[in-house]
Amino acid sequence: MKIFLKQLMLLLPLLLLTSCFDILEKVNVKADGTGEYSVILNASKNKTRLASISKMETVNGKKIPKKPEIENKINEASRVFKATPGISNVKTSVDFDNYVIKLSCNFKKIENINAGLEQLKAKNILGKMIPTQIYSQSLDKKSFTRNKVSTFKTDYDKMSTADKEVFNNAKYTSVLQFENTIKSQTNSSYALSPNKKAVKLDANVLDFILQKKQIQNTILFQ
Repeated sequence: MKIFLKQLMLLLPLLLLTSCFDILEKVNVKADGTGEYSVILNASKNKTRLASISKMETVNGKKIPKKPEIENKINEASRVFKATPGISNVKTSVDFDNYVIKLSCNFKKIENINAGLEQLKAKNILGKMIPTQIYSQSLDKKSFTRNKVSTFKTDYDKMSTADKEVFNNAKYTSVLQFENTIKSQTNSSYALSPNKKAVKLDANVLDFILQKKQIQNTILFQ
């Protein structure tokens, strides 16, 4: 997944060489606006191939990062998040046997996550084109918004056929959980849980790149 993840976090070129991976992004928001955020990048479905690739220096002209490089980038990302006001309890982990990378933290308000991503961009850990103002919330209006992000279709169209194949089976899942009960939402692609306190979006990354699905959603609470 050459562009989406490369711009998400520059420490992932190893995962960009396989289309068999999943991205899980979770937000759990309490009634007072505080909550937990986590993102998991999971390429375990293709770990045998990745294990072979990791022993090489380059593949198709792309430099393969070694474990110390990946660990250093993840530790740097952790330090940046820990230094961001409103963010606490930052945890990161890397499973090199199964190729799973995790980052989680607590926030005082969801906009703290936006600020943390801005800092990652300022430190060149995130790519310059990655959106950072991705969430917003209004306690007064009883609303939570997953903001619209730019499409990568122009970049995708410029890629070679071989590079495009990397996106074929890439999956993205967004789970938004709340303490308050959901009254309505603007994006029906998000499945509403039976208790009306969570929504979930499952899609192929290509669905977003080719604009078959939209990620933005405004949720109103009772």
